[in-house]
Amino acid sequence: MPPKTTEEKKAVCAAKLAARAGELGRPPNKSDFSGEEVSAIKQVLGPWPRALEAAGLKPPRPPKQRRANPVKSNQAQSRKG
Repeated sequence: MPPKTTEEKKAVCAAKLAARAGELGRPPNKSDFSGEEVSAIKQVLGPWPRALEAAGLKPPRPPKQRRANPVKSNQAQSRKG
C-alpha cells in the first residue's frame, strides 16, 4: 500500500536514502538513483542537501546569521539626525 500522509512519504523517502547510504558506505548522490526516484525524493524532502539532512545522513546546516548592513545602518542614523 503506498504511503498516504506527508509524514509517511517523508519516512519512505528517508528510508530509501538511508538504505542506499548503507549499501554505498557514504551519503548517496543523485546519480545513485533513477531520475524518477530523485524527483520523488526531492518533491517530498526538498533540495538534495535538505533531503540528506532529513534522512540523518548530513548534519543540518547552521541557521543563517544576519549581518547588519552598514549602509542601511548609516542611513537610519542619518535620518534620526
